[in-house]
Amino acid sequence: MSRIDLLVAGLFLIATLPATLNAQEQESIFHATSGDSDSGAPEIPTAELQELITAGDAVVLDARPHLEWAISHIPGARNVSAKPDVPMSSYVSDVAEVDRLLGGVKNRRLVLYCNGPFCGKSKRLAEQLMQAGYEDVLRYQLGAPVWRALGGVMVIEPDGVRYVHEKDGTAVFIDARDPEEYGTATFPGARNLPRSKVLPGKDVGEVRSAKDDGRLPMEDHNTRIVVFGTNGEQAKAVAEAIAREAFQNVTYFANDYEAMRALAVTR
Repeated sequence: MSRIDLLVAGLFLIATLPATLNAQEQESIFHATSGDSDSGAPEIPTAELQELITAGDAVVLDARPHLEWAISHIPGARNVSAKPDVPMSSYVSDVAEVDRLLGGVKNRRLVLYCNGPFCGKSKRLAEQLMQAGYEDVLRYQLGAPVWRALGGVMVIEPDGVRYVHEKDGTAVFIDARDPEEYGTATFPGARNLPRSKVLPGKDVGEVRSAKDDGRLPMEDHNTRIVVFGTNGEQAKAVAEAIAREAFQNVTYFANDYEAMRALAVTR
């Protein structure tokens, strides 16, 4: 088994057992990288990406196709269209679109990610950006899968909501508003897990009750879970609480409730 195989296996295993980790073990996991240096762009670990996002010190680029980004992306990540006339197997974002996004400024710090250690999209984009003169290109090569495995929630965009609602009959939609609001109207099929009843910590309060009464999909922790609320802050808080329970595919809608309701697909 390769170093990358071992790293990914360990990350996913440990991410499902957060209560057993001591501080030193958590430190090692959040500071891990894949060790891949093929593209020439340095790798950064999860902890550094979290710090850069919090500080606003980098432009995070999701190097995957638009729909994949729209369905779930790291909070704050941007996406640009594909390079023309490239087959899907060699997919790469268009450097010209990155130029337009950044206004031609080539000394901004960029962090690229895609679908994990074995995904080549961020590597190909890194190489092309450096060839085009970009001076500070980094990769989060562990990508979306490890971000989620370590408890990170993702953002879903409006076209992603439409796609999931229409195509994924197993997806669970969670309404984070108070029961009174939920009882008046909600997104079709949504279950209520109110932010006001979510307590700090793991396996406590309303989240524990939702695990026992079937609101959360306890028989398949990889089920796609989409959280929405009165606003994005409310939705994010509930999504983070759910992710702490080892659910691996949690996204939240960053817009308000009325915008969410408008996206319902008539089946």
